[in-house]
Amino acid sequence: MSFIAAGTAILLLASAAGSAPRGGRDWRTADRSSAGIAPSPAEHPGAVVQGYAARAVRWRGVFAVHCWISVKEKDAADYRVYHLVGWRLRRSTSAVVVEPDIPDRRWYGKEPGLLFDIRGEKAERIIPLLDQASRSYPYASAYRAWPGPNSNTYISHILRNVPEIGVELPPNAVGRDWLGGARLADVSETGTGVQISAYGLLGVTAGLSDGLEANILGLNFGVDLLRPALKLPLLGRIGLRDKGLNK
Repeated sequence: MSFIAAGTAILLLASAAGSAPRGGRDWRTADRSSAGIAPSPAEHPGAVVQGYAARAVRWRGVFAVHCWISVKEKDAADYRVYHLVGWRLRRSTSAVVVEPDIPDRRWYGKEPGLLFDIRGEKAERIIPLLDQASRSYPYASAYRAWPGPNSNTYISHILRNVPEIGVELPPNAVGRDWLGGARLADVSETGTGVQISAYGLLGVTAGLSDGLEANILGLNFGVDLLRPALKLPLLGRIGLRDKGLNK
């Protein structure tokens, strides 16, 4: 019960901190330029699949990140970006966004971090599987910041259905533990383990590439033994980088 009380306190503090004005900064005028991470199509004609995470907008950024995937087909002149944006439901029946865009665009002023980077023939094989997984996402018309389904639930769905990527989302990607209303168990995001979760609020994940992780009210605590690291709420992963960036 002490863990649940602590989790609730963290969420309330994060919400309160984020509701205060922040020096007049406006998300509508925030920096949305490239962070200079993705390779230029002109310099790298081969296929590319990359995953990114950046602090969420407003109060959500205190304890959560927003994740997306960018892909470039072989010899393509631009990138296609896959992510989910809740506010799109105000004018559309689907919050899923799949369109040409800057692959490493700053998320309303927040610097993106690279989660995985796959290139060449492996990327060519993954891209059609990734697109198929995106189309099969069952909650495109729903959005709930906590505990899900949300933007991270969407990317998590893609990872679970494309095990060739073999990477998990950061522990502070709130919403990744939402498996669905009636579903309590699924394969882990890396495809090497299993996850048990009740509405994204309480659960556990164990796997060779996932390590051991506990979810309490959407806050994740865990350890990765294969690539030693701690997994903490708010802070994310501390230690060696995940498999997707080990060159």
